[in-house]
Amino acid sequence: MKEIVVISGKGGTGKTSIAASFAALAKNAVIADCDVDAANLHLLLSPRIKKTEDFSGGCTAKVIGEKCIGCGKCKDVCEFGVPLLNGPTNDIVEKTYTIDPIGCEGCAVCTYFCPNGAIKMSPSVNGKWFISGTRFGTMVHAKLGIAEENSGKLVSLIRKQAKAIAQKNDNDLIIIDGSPGIGCPVIASITAADLVIAVTEPSLSAKSDLKRVLELAKHFNIPAAVCINKYDINETITAEIEKLATDLKIPVIGKIPYRPEVTKAQIQQKTIIEYSAEPITEKIKTMWKKTSQLIFKEN
Repeated sequence: MKEIVVISGKGGTGKTSIAASFAALAKNAVIADCDVDAANLHLLLSPRIKKTEDFSGGCTAKVIGEKCIGCGKCKDVCEFGVPLLNGPTNDIVEKTYTIDPIGCEGCAVCTYFCPNGAIKMSPSVNGKWFISGTRFGTMVHAKLGIAEENSGKLVSLIRKQAKAIAQKNDNDLIIIDGSPGIGCPVIASITAADLVIAVTEPSLSAKSDLKRVLELAKHFNIPAAVCINKYDINETITAEIEKLATDLKIPVIGKIPYRPEVTKAQIQQKTIIEYSAEPITEKIKTMWKKTSQLIFKEN
C-alpha cells in the first residue's frame, strides 16, 4: 500500500483539483482530505456520508458551580482572561465563576491553583470526521470547528482511518489532499508518505513557497515531484521553477496549461477528467502515469 500526498506551498495553486483528478484516474484507492482547516475536496467528489464521529483534540476548563468559592484565583492565574464572575449563586457565595469555552486554551493552570478543587478539565469537541462513499471509492475527511486548533492531530487521525480502510479492503493506494504551507497540518500529512507532489504556479510567491515545501520534504526524507499548474500564464517563471527543481534533483512530472474548462467542471462538481476531453485532460493522465511509475516502480 502506497500513499501519495498532494500539497502546495500556497493556497489556490490547484492542489485539490489535481488530487481529485488522481482520484478519478486511480482504480483501487482510498481518498483522504487532510486539508482540515479549509476542506473542499468534497465539493468535487460529492461524498455520501456513512459514518460521523466527533473529534476531540484537547480539553476545556469547566467550573463545578457548587464547589466554587468565588475567590478569583482562577482569574488571577489565567493568561487569557477566560474566567468570568457571572455564574449562579451556590451555598457559599452569591456569584460563582464560569469559563468562557471559546477563549479557553486548555492549559489547565486554573485547575492546579483553584484552592477548592472547583475546576475540572473536560474533553472539548473541536470538529467532526467522516467516512463517506464517492463515485471513486471511499473517502475519509473532516471539518475542524471555527477557531479550533489541533488540526495536525486531526490530520493524523484521518490518515490512520484511511490506512485502516485500505488495509481492510485491500486497496493499494491512498491519495491524500494535503494542506498548503509548511506548518503542523502539512507535516502530519506527509510524514512517512511514499511520494509528495508539490503543486505550484508560475508566480514569484508560489516559487518561493515551493522551495520551502521541497525543503520540508527533503528534511523528512520523502521523495518529491513537482507539478506546475497554469504554467502558460508566465512561462518565464515556469522556466525558473523548472531550473529550481533541476537544481534540487526533483522531477517535474506535469505542466498543466490554464483552461477555463477547469472552473466550468468545478461548477458542475466534476473533475476535469470527467468533464473534458481537452488536451489538459491528457496532460493530467500523463502526470498520473508518471506518478504511478514513481511509486510503484513501473517501467
